[in-house]
Amino acid sequence: MGVQQPSISTAEERFSFGENWQRFLLRLDEAAILRAEASLRSLLGRDRLDRLTFLDIGSGSGLLSLAAWRLGAHVRSFDYDLRSVACTASLKARYAPADAEWSVERGSILDRGYVTKLGRFDLVYSWGVLHHTGEMWRAIEMACSCVAADGVLALAIYNDQGRRSRYWARVKRLYNCLPERLRFLVLWPTALRLWGPTVLRDTARGDPLRSWRSYGAERGMSPWRDVVDWVGGWPFEVATPEAVFDFCRERGFILERLRTCGGGLGCNEFVFRRAAVGASGDKIPPAALPHGECEASDSTASVASTMLSTEN
Repeated sequence: MGVQQPSISTAEERFSFGENWQRFLLRLDEAAILRAEASLRSLLGRDRLDRLTFLDIGSGSGLLSLAAWRLGAHVRSFDYDLRSVACTASLKARYAPADAEWSVERGSILDRGYVTKLGRFDLVYSWGVLHHTGEMWRAIEMACSCVAADGVLALAIYNDQGRRSRYWARVKRLYNCLPERLRFLVLWPTALRLWGPTVLRDTARGDPLRSWRSYGAERGMSPWRDVVDWVGGWPFEVATPEAVFDFCRERGFILERLRTCGGGLGCNEFVFRRAAVGASGDKIPPAALPHGECEASDSTASVASTMLSTEN
Protein backbone atom coordinates (compact mmCIF):
# COMPACT_ATOMS: atom_id res chain seq x y z
CA MET A 1 0.00 0.00 0.00
CA GLY A 2 3.05 2.29 -0.10
CA VAL A 3 6.82 2.48 -0.28
CA GLN A 4 8.25 0.12 2.32
CA GLN A 5 10.95 1.54 4.56
CA PRO A 6 12.65 0.78 7.87
CA SER A 7 11.38 2.43 11.01
CA ILE A 8 12.80 5.82 11.89
CA SER A 9 15.35 5.28 14.62
CA THR A 10 17.52 8.41 14.60
CA ALA A 11 16.97 12.11 14.12
CA GLU A 12 19.38 12.08 11.15
CA GLU A 13 16.96 9.95 9.15
CA ARG A 14 14.21 12.58 9.24
CA PHE A 15 14.45 15.61 6.96
CA SER A 16 13.79 18.98 8.59
CA PHE A 17 11.50 21.06 6.40
CA GLY A 18 11.63 24.07 8.71
CA GLU A 19 14.78 25.59 7.19
CA ASN A 20 13.01 25.93 3.85
CA TRP A 21 9.95 27.44 5.52
CA GLN A 22 12.13 30.02 7.26
CA ARG A 23 13.41 31.18 3.86
CA PHE A 24 9.89 31.14 2.48
CA LEU A 25 8.62 33.50 5.17
CA LEU A 26 11.34 36.02 4.37
CA ARG A 27 9.63 36.52 0.99
CA LEU A 28 6.02 36.23 2.11
CA ASP A 29 3.83 39.12 1.00
CA GLU A 30 0.14 40.01 0.91
CA ALA A 31 -0.27 38.60 -2.60
CA ALA A 32 0.89 35.16 -1.43
CA ILE A 33 -1.50 35.30 1.53
CA LEU A 34 -4.40 36.19 -0.75
CA ARG A 35 -3.50 33.28 -3.04
CA ALA A 36 -3.53 30.96 -0.02
CA GLU A 37 -6.96 32.24 1.00
CA ALA A 38 -8.27 31.74 -2.53
CA SER A 39 -6.91 28.19 -2.68
CA LEU A 40 -8.55 27.34 0.65
CA ARG A 41 -11.89 28.80 -0.42
CA SER A 42 -11.73 26.86 -3.68
CA LEU A 43 -10.76 23.63 -1.94
CA LEU A 44 -13.51 23.79 0.66
CA GLY A 45 -16.17 25.41 -1.51
CA ARG A 46 -16.78 28.16 1.06
CA ASP A 47 -16.24 31.91 0.95
CA ARG A 48 -15.89 32.18 4.73
CA LEU A 49 -15.02 29.88 7.64
CA ASP A 50 -16.63 31.93 10.39
CA ARG A 51 -16.89 30.12 13.75
CA LEU A 52 -15.66 26.84 12.26
CA THR A 53 -12.84 25.00 14.05
CA PHE A 54 -9.80 24.31 11.86
CA LEU A 55 -6.97 21.88 12.64
CA ASP A 56 -3.77 22.29 10.62
CA ILE A 57 -1.77 19.06 10.89
CA GLY A 58 1.84 19.78 9.96
CA SER A 59 1.44 23.54 9.66
CA GLY A 60 4.89 24.13 8.14
CA SER A 61 5.21 27.84 7.35
CA GLY A 62 1.84 28.55 8.93
CA LEU A 63 0.53 30.19 5.76
CA LEU A 64 -2.62 28.06 5.47
CA SER A 65 -3.30 28.47 9.18
CA LEU A 66 -3.08 32.22 8.64
CA ALA A 67 -5.41 31.98 5.65
CA ALA A 68 -7.97 29.97 7.65
CA TRP A 69 -7.76 32.46 10.53
CA ARG A 70 -8.28 35.43 8.20
CA LEU A 71 -11.32 33.65 6.75
CA GLY A 72 -12.84 33.51 10.23
CA ALA A 73 -11.89 30.06 11.55
CA HIS A 74 -10.79 29.15 15.08
CA VAL A 75 -7.39 27.64 14.27
CA ARG A 76 -5.18 25.14 16.02
CA SER A 77 -1.81 24.51 14.35
CA PHE A 78 0.81 21.92 15.18
CA ASP A 79 3.92 20.45 13.64
CA TYR A 80 6.51 17.90 14.69
CA ASP A 81 9.43 19.89 13.27
CA LEU A 82 10.58 22.58 15.73
CA ARG A 83 11.65 25.04 13.04
CA SER A 84 8.24 24.69 11.41
CA VAL A 85 6.56 25.37 14.76
CA ALA A 86 8.76 28.46 15.03
CA CYS A 87 7.69 29.59 11.56
CA THR A 88 3.99 29.23 12.33
CA ALA A 89 4.44 30.95 15.69
CA SER A 90 6.28 33.85 14.05
CA LEU A 91 3.48 34.25 11.50
CA LYS A 92 0.89 34.32 14.28
CA ALA A 93 3.00 36.85 16.18
CA ARG A 94 3.12 39.04 13.08
CA TYR A 95 -0.56 38.94 12.15
CA ALA A 96 -2.51 37.80 15.22
CA PRO A 97 -0.32 38.38 18.29
CA ALA A 98 -3.09 38.58 20.88
CA ASP A 99 -5.79 36.45 19.27
CA ALA A 100 -6.78 33.42 21.34
CA GLU A 101 -8.65 31.96 18.36
CA TRP A 102 -5.35 30.72 16.90
CA SER A 103 -3.00 28.49 18.90
CA VAL A 104 0.35 27.06 17.82
CA GLU A 105 2.19 24.12 19.34
CA ARG A 106 4.49 21.20 18.75
CA GLY A 107 2.91 17.77 18.42
CA SER A 108 2.93 14.51 16.51
CA ILE A 109 -0.05 13.07 14.65
CA LEU A 110 1.35 9.64 15.58
CA ASP A 111 1.05 10.35 19.31
CA ARG A 112 -2.35 8.88 20.22
CA GLY A 113 -2.44 10.56 23.63
CA TYR A 114 -1.77 13.96 22.11
CA VAL A 115 -4.28 13.48 19.30
CA THR A 116 -6.98 12.32 21.70
CA LYS A 117 -6.59 15.54 23.71
CA LEU A 118 -7.00 17.66 20.57
CA GLY A 119 -10.69 16.85 20.29
CA ARG A 120 -12.64 17.04 17.03
CA PHE A 121 -12.79 19.80 14.46
CA ASP A 122 -15.09 20.99 11.70
CA LEU A 123 -12.19 21.19 9.24
CA VAL A 124 -9.06 19.04 9.40
CA TYR A 125 -6.35 20.01 6.93
CA SER A 126 -3.09 18.18 6.22
CA TRP A 127 -1.45 19.06 2.94
CA GLY A 128 1.57 17.03 1.85
CA VAL A 129 2.41 16.02 5.41
CA LEU A 130 1.20 12.57 6.41
CA HIS A 131 3.33 10.75 3.82
CA HIS A 132 6.41 12.13 5.64
CA THR A 133 5.58 10.68 9.07
CA GLY A 134 7.07 7.21 8.54
CA GLU A 135 3.66 5.64 9.28
CA MET A 136 1.37 7.16 6.70
CA TRP A 137 -1.68 4.93 7.11
CA ARG A 138 -1.63 5.26 10.87
CA ALA A 139 -1.25 9.03 10.45
CA ILE A 140 -4.25 9.17 8.11
CA GLU A 141 -6.28 7.15 10.60
CA MET A 142 -5.36 9.52 13.40
CA ALA A 143 -6.27 12.49 11.23
CA CYS A 144 -9.65 10.87 10.57
CA SER A 145 -10.21 10.66 14.31
CA CYS A 146 -9.94 14.45 14.59
CA VAL A 147 -12.89 15.15 12.28
CA ALA A 148 -16.24 16.00 13.82
CA ALA A 149 -19.51 14.48 12.59
CA ASP A 150 -20.32 16.07 9.22
CA GLY A 151 -16.85 17.64 9.30
CA VAL A 152 -14.36 17.87 6.43
CA LEU A 153 -10.98 16.19 5.98
CA ALA A 154 -8.65 17.69 3.35
CA LEU A 155 -5.56 15.70 2.42
CA ALA A 156 -2.80 15.71 -0.17
CA ILE A 157 -0.88 12.44 -0.48
CA TYR A 158 1.98 11.54 -2.83
CA ASN A 159 0.85 9.52 -5.83
CA ASP A 160 2.03 5.91 -6.10
CA GLN A 161 3.95 5.55 -9.36
CA GLY A 162 5.17 2.03 -8.71
CA ARG A 163 8.82 1.64 -9.76
CA ARG A 164 9.31 5.39 -10.06
CA SER A 165 8.20 5.89 -6.47
CA ARG A 166 10.61 3.19 -5.31
CA TYR A 167 13.38 4.95 -7.23
CA TRP A 168 12.63 8.26 -5.50
CA ALA A 169 12.52 6.52 -2.13
CA ARG A 170 16.09 5.30 -2.72
CA VAL A 171 17.23 8.76 -3.83
CA LYS A 172 15.72 10.42 -0.76
CA ARG A 173 17.15 7.86 1.63
CA LEU A 174 20.61 8.19 0.08
CA TYR A 175 20.48 11.99 0.32
CA ASN A 176 19.63 11.89 4.02
CA CYS A 177 22.29 9.28 4.81
CA LEU A 178 25.09 11.27 3.18
CA PRO A 179 27.18 13.81 5.10
CA GLU A 180 25.99 17.32 4.30
CA ARG A 181 29.15 18.16 2.35
CA LEU A 182 28.44 15.29 -0.08
CA ARG A 183 24.73 15.78 -0.62
CA PHE A 184 25.37 17.78 -3.79
CA LEU A 185 26.19 14.43 -5.43
CA VAL A 186 22.47 13.60 -5.21
CA LEU A 187 21.02 17.11 -5.33
CA TRP A 188 22.57 18.39 -8.56
CA PRO A 189 21.71 15.39 -10.75
CA THR A 190 18.15 15.45 -9.36
CA ALA A 191 17.78 19.16 -10.15
CA LEU A 192 18.97 18.45 -13.68
CA ARG A 193 16.49 15.62 -14.04
CA LEU A 194 13.56 17.66 -12.71
CA TRP A 195 14.30 20.96 -14.42
CA GLY A 196 16.45 20.03 -17.42
CA PRO A 197 13.57 19.38 -19.89
CA THR A 198 11.81 22.61 -18.85
CA VAL A 199 14.96 24.72 -19.27
CA LEU A 200 15.60 23.17 -22.70
CA ARG A 201 12.03 23.92 -23.78
CA ASP A 202 12.29 27.52 -22.56
CA THR A 203 15.67 27.87 -24.27
CA ALA A 204 14.08 26.88 -27.57
CA ARG A 205 11.59 29.71 -26.98
CA GLY A 206 14.37 32.22 -26.36
CA ASP A 207 14.18 32.54 -22.55
CA PRO A 208 15.98 29.67 -20.74
CA LEU A 209 14.94 30.75 -17.23
CA ARG A 210 11.34 31.77 -17.92
CA SER A 211 9.69 28.93 -15.98
CA TRP A 212 12.33 29.07 -13.24
CA ARG A 213 11.61 32.75 -12.57
CA SER A 214 7.82 32.45 -12.77
CA TYR A 215 7.86 29.41 -10.47
CA GLY A 216 9.55 31.39 -7.72
CA ALA A 217 7.17 34.31 -8.14
CA GLU A 218 4.09 32.08 -7.93
CA ARG A 219 5.21 29.73 -5.16
CA GLY A 220 7.02 32.24 -2.97
CA MET A 221 9.84 29.73 -2.56
CA SER A 222 12.70 29.47 -5.05
CA PRO A 223 12.65 26.44 -7.33
CA TRP A 224 16.05 25.45 -5.97
CA ARG A 225 14.72 25.28 -2.40
CA ASP A 226 11.79 23.25 -3.68
CA VAL A 227 14.25 20.81 -5.25
CA VAL A 228 16.02 20.50 -1.88
CA ASP A 229 12.62 20.02 -0.24
CA TRP A 230 11.71 17.24 -2.68
CA VAL A 231 15.02 15.37 -2.55
CA GLY A 232 15.32 15.64 1.21
CA GLY A 233 11.72 14.73 1.98
CA TRP A 234 12.17 11.61 4.09
CA PRO A 235 10.37 9.56 5.37
CA PHE A 236 8.51 9.09 2.10
CA GLU A 237 5.43 7.01 1.37
CA VAL A 238 2.92 6.98 -1.47
CA ALA A 239 -0.59 5.74 -2.20
CA THR A 240 -2.92 5.35 -5.14
CA PRO A 241 -6.10 7.44 -5.14
CA GLU A 242 -8.10 4.22 -4.81
CA ALA A 243 -6.19 3.15 -1.71
CA VAL A 244 -6.81 6.47 0.07
CA PHE A 245 -10.46 6.46 -0.99
CA ASP A 246 -11.04 2.92 0.31
CA PHE A 247 -9.17 3.57 3.55
CA CYS A 248 -11.22 6.66 4.41
CA ARG A 249 -14.52 5.16 3.24
CA GLU A 250 -14.02 2.26 5.64
CA ARG A 251 -13.79 4.84 8.42
CA GLY A 252 -17.08 6.51 7.61
CA PHE A 253 -15.97 9.21 5.14
CA ILE A 254 -17.57 10.25 1.86
CA LEU A 255 -15.41 11.63 -0.95
CA GLU A 256 -16.54 15.10 -2.05
CA ARG A 257 -13.64 16.25 -4.23
CA LEU A 258 -10.68 14.57 -5.87
CA ARG A 259 -7.90 16.12 -7.94
CA THR A 260 -5.26 13.69 -9.18
CA CYS A 261 -1.84 14.42 -10.64
CA GLY A 262 -2.70 12.36 -13.71
CA GLY A 263 -0.61 9.38 -12.68
CA GLY A 264 2.55 11.49 -12.55
CA LEU A 265 4.87 12.89 -9.93
CA GLY A 266 3.10 14.87 -7.22
CA CYS A 267 0.17 14.73 -4.83
CA ASN A 268 -3.39 13.57 -5.23
CA GLU A 269 -5.75 15.93 -3.39
CA PHE A 270 -8.80 14.70 -1.48
CA VAL A 271 -11.69 16.35 0.31
CA PHE A 272 -13.76 13.96 2.43
CA ARG A 273 -16.79 14.55 4.60
CA ARG A 274 -17.39 12.48 7.69
CA ALA A 275 -20.76 10.72 7.77
CA ALA A 276 -23.21 11.41 10.59
CA VAL A 277 -22.55 10.05 14.07
CA GLY A 278 -23.09 6.31 14.23
CA ALA A 279 -21.92 5.56 10.69
CA SER A 280 -20.18 2.23 10.31
CA GLY A 281 -16.44 2.09 10.10
CA ASP A 282 -15.70 4.71 12.76
CA LYS A 283 -12.96 2.71 14.43
CA ILE A 284 -11.58 5.35 16.80
CA PRO A 285 -13.72 6.42 19.78
CA PRO A 286 -14.59 10.10 20.28
CA ALA A 287 -11.93 12.22 21.89
CA ALA A 288 -12.24 13.27 25.50
CA LEU A 289 -12.58 17.02 24.87
CA PRO A 290 -15.47 18.74 23.09
CA HIS A 291 -14.79 18.83 19.38
CA GLY A 292 -12.54 21.62 18.20
CA GLU A 293 -11.63 22.88 21.68
CA CYS A 294 -8.52 25.01 21.26
CA GLU A 295 -6.24 25.44 24.25
CA ALA A 296 -3.57 28.12 24.07
CA SER A 297 0.03 26.86 24.07
CA ASP A 298 1.84 30.12 24.71
CA SER A 299 4.93 28.52 26.23
CA THR A 300 5.61 26.31 23.22
CA ALA A 301 4.93 29.15 20.78
CA SER A 302 7.21 31.48 22.75
CA VAL A 303 10.10 29.00 22.77
CA ALA A 304 9.62 28.34 19.05
CA SER A 305 9.54 32.07 18.26
CA THR A 306 12.77 32.59 20.22
CA MET A 307 14.37 29.73 18.33
CA LEU A 308 13.39 31.25 15.01
CA SER A 309 14.71 34.71 15.89
CA THR A 310 18.07 33.32 17.00
CA GLU A 311 18.52 31.24 13.84
CA ASN A 312 17.77 34.02 11.32
